[in-house]
Amino acid sequence: MNAVQVRLCIAGTWRDAADGVVREIRSPFDQSLVATAAEATAADVDAAIAAARTAFDEGPFPRWTQAERCDLVDRVADLLERDAEAIAAAESADTAKRMVEARYDVADVIAVFRHFARLGRDLHDRPVDVGRPEIASRIVHEPVGVCGLIGPWNYPLLQMSWKVAPALVAGCTFVMKPSEFTPSTTAMLMGILIEAGVPDGVANLVLGAGPVAGAPLSSDPRIDLVSFTGGLVTGRRIMAAAAPTVKRVALELGGKNPHIVFADADLDAAIDNVVTGVFLHSGQVCSSGTRLLVERSIRDQVVDAVVARARAIRLGGPHDPATETGALISEAHLTKVQKYCDDAVAEGAVLRCGGRRATGPGLDAGWFFEPTVLDACTTTMRCVQDESFGPILTVEVFDTEEQAVALANDTIYGLSGGVWSGDLERADRVARALRHGTIWVNDYGPYRPEAEWGGYKQSGVGRELGIGGLHEYLEAKHIWRNTTPARSGWFGSGGATA
Repeated sequence: MNAVQVRLCIAGTWRDAADGVVREIRSPFDQSLVATAAEATAADVDAAIAAARTAFDEGPFPRWTQAERCDLVDRVADLLERDAEAIAAAESADTAKRMVEARYDVADVIAVFRHFARLGRDLHDRPVDVGRPEIASRIVHEPVGVCGLIGPWNYPLLQMSWKVAPALVAGCTFVMKPSEFTPSTTAMLMGILIEAGVPDGVANLVLGAGPVAGAPLSSDPRIDLVSFTGGLVTGRRIMAAAAPTVKRVALELGGKNPHIVFADADLDAAIDNVVTGVFLHSGQVCSSGTRLLVERSIRDQVVDAVVARARAIRLGGPHDPATETGALISEAHLTKVQKYCDDAVAEGAVLRCGGRRATGPGLDAGWFFEPTVLDACTTTMRCVQDESFGPILTVEVFDTEEQAVALANDTIYGLSGGVWSGDLERADRVARALRHGTIWVNDYGPYRPEAEWGGYKQSGVGRELGIGGLHEYLEAKHIWRNTTPARSGWFGSGGATA
């Protein structure tokens, strides 16, 4: 495909960066040029924030009716459906994920916009009964204000949709900053927002690396909320930068997710889901089940089967129908994943398969890493505590239910986890005991827009999706109205009369 030009969009106008600098976006699969993207300057970001602030303070959009905003979000979904195949192709080109995965992602994006449009129509004032007939008391919801929306590179459009859709329904204005590695589909969404009728300045797009394009969205006092999906280190910086202005912060910072398999589980299904849970998109998924916790009596059976399956995984390009998973996002990330694996072996982990860059016909030009299983791991190892964000599974063993829970919770993260058992009472008991935001029982990976998503502990703060995902973008205001005003009688009048 021919390389596309991706530009900034500020106050409804597409423009180049102030200094004309562009970044080349190259496919992780074969290094072919897929796009050139304008690299925003500090002045560009300042202009985008100013446009969003003006649109919120002076523009009509925050005062649109709830129905009008929900109709707008439904129009966005209609246009996404119209352009779904082109968007999937652009997503696949930027990320090197398989086209089938990209198509699933776009379908999920459409579902997210539909969900929030429905949810917004059900948003009503809440009366508060204070037990006094002369008092009308109610809770109303108002937009939080101007939002900085910062997305990741692994699911560029999907993760941005989790932010944009509720922001629009709430009546917020915003500046979007996608990853500098994968900007194309967010730019396509920007065009769709304009076509759908989003007023100028309500949605703005800046591109580039975090220090210039993203950092002001955390620190600028004109921003009321910053929502970020990405790594823990950057999330900590964002939280610190937001603190002086006490702006609202929503962070989804990844996880180190346990996948627990008890001996009484359906082992064929469990093994299959363990493999999918860790190696889908080459492990570049915040909810990847990267920690296998397996009951001792079935350890060899399960681990041997997982290793055999991992060795058989087909790596390749996004358009090869035989490909089962693709490349890592960049050479720098490949180097990081390699070091993670090497350090794990040095710590005492046993390398069962993988552990190196994948080469061969069709792979040499890309950033491929072999599906890897590290056995004999313990929670004292960095490979069990740190997020690899690559196709690496660590294996730990437990003997009792209590030990499984203790091991699974022995992490600073708390995003997701899985439990496999034929004893549903035990599975539910373990699910309730795990300190993670999403738990799958006898399954792994599905999510729904209707259900909140987010993490415990250092996996983040706040929630996306569900009703909670909408309320992140809303302020709750209590309005108390007295229909028969009277003096309070608290202080004496001191002889004064009205």
